[in-house]
Amino acid sequence: MNNYEIIKQCERNLRQQFEILDDIAFYNQKKVLEAFRKNNVETRHFSGTTGYGYSDLGRETLSKVFSDTFGSEKSLVSPLITCATQALSMSLFGLLRPNDTLMSITGSVYDTMYENILGQDNENVGSLKDFNIDYKEIALKDGVIDFENVYKAVKEIKPKVIYLQRSRGYSSRAAFSIETLENIIAKLREISPDSIFMVDNCYCEFTEKKEPTEVGADIIVGSLIKNAGGGLAATGAYISGKQKYVELIEKRFTCPSLGSETGSYEMGYRMYFQGIFIAPHTTMQALKGAYLVGEILKHKGFTVIPDSSERSYDIVKSVMFNSEAELIKFVQLVQKNSPIDSNAVPMPWDMPGYTDQVIMAAGTFVSGATLELSCDAPIRPPYTAYFQGGLTYEHIKCLCDDILNNY
Repeated sequence: MNNYEIIKQCERNLRQQFEILDDIAFYNQKKVLEAFRKNNVETRHFSGTTGYGYSDLGRETLSKVFSDTFGSEKSLVSPLITCATQALSMSLFGLLRPNDTLMSITGSVYDTMYENILGQDNENVGSLKDFNIDYKEIALKDGVIDFENVYKAVKEIKPKVIYLQRSRGYSSRAAFSIETLENIIAKLREISPDSIFMVDNCYCEFTEKKEPTEVGADIIVGSLIKNAGGGLAATGAYISGKQKYVELIEKRFTCPSLGSETGSYEMGYRMYFQGIFIAPHTTMQALKGAYLVGEILKHKGFTVIPDSSERSYDIVKSVMFNSEAELIKFVQLVQKNSPIDSNAVPMPWDMPGYTDQVIMAAGTFVSGATLELSCDAPIRPPYTAYFQGGLTYEHIKCLCDDILNNY
């Protein structure tokens, strides 16, 4: 078969999955539209402010749209938050106090979080450890939450914050479903009712019909240059959840006396409103593309996680390669098929916040935006590329054609 026939056959294999994804996208689009209508979003809300930013209607209304979309009491949404790592760190510092315990029950946190929590080899950097906040990590068991050990540890320690990372990070596991989060939170709340359940929601927004805040999570955090920004937001992050917890985090965003009452953004908010509006659609474009790439590479004999026959709960597709050279070749192929900097040749480098060298393909309109076609990988065994994004499904089909030409 030629490339076109192979791609069409892969699409036929994915027909049932695509029907499920179309249904989810329609459901979430209606949910976002209702949030816009409920809050009477108007053109005036697009305008920015200067100075202190008191009574910034755009900022306040955007946050309300996120809250109603995610079924939460309050949200902090700001282009002034540099990235999800900052938002996650800021949230932990807002919720935890000296002698409290933070417990991750989904295994390792994302690489960039360790210095924020433990300081790594550095002292007096302002990590949680420097403030005498303890950290416990419960390893996964065969890629799933080890409920027996988690239950035992939570019952014994009663941690202040129970941390769940929904997506895989740089691990070989699949993302966790909303159903999994709902069940584990409900069971653990019975034995530790005062614990705060916080979810790293990056890469997962709009992949299902519900968000973690709708099934028991107290706080969720995500980046606006991933799913929730729809490919239009140029920077920023969001924090959403119970009002009393969001307000604590807001005091770390600025300071205890100001909270979210200040914070101007002269550029305005149109792209952020428009981004969250189209996010259900662009997320599904990326997710469909990830399924297709996975099916193509499976056809070529590679192992992909999750398998194309399984549901995917984030926009990431893990691809296992046999060597460092194969891994680098694939990432470079993604860059070659990017609309921006397609002539660049990515190579492994010492990326800030990571313990291993990282190679990244990101020929994106928004620098580092992983809702756009991108791929990255730490240079360590097992040699796994983490493919994600794609604003249009057709763009990802172009990449698939090139994959077939090179493998």
